[in-house]
Amino acid sequence: MARNYKTEYQNYQGTEEQKKNRAKRNAARREMERKGVVSKGDGKDVDHKRPIVKGGGNGNGNLRAVPASANRSFPRNKRAGMK
Repeated sequence: MARNYKTEYQNYQGTEEQKKNRAKRNAARREMERKGVVSKGDGKDVDHKRPIVKGGGNGNGNLRAVPASANRSFPRNKRAGMK
């Protein structure tokens, strides 16, 4: 079955909470780029040791650079959140 991206955005990704979380993730990426830890196209993700949705922040102690394959390989639930 094909994903209905429009509905998915309206019901989940477009909510105010998710927009704020996305802004936090983008800010974390920019900060790590400024430090020289990651760069565009390097295949790395900025990982939050304690996820934003579970109360984690963008402090230096909570951020790390990991390969995208490692960061995206954990189990997800039906709403695309972590189990």
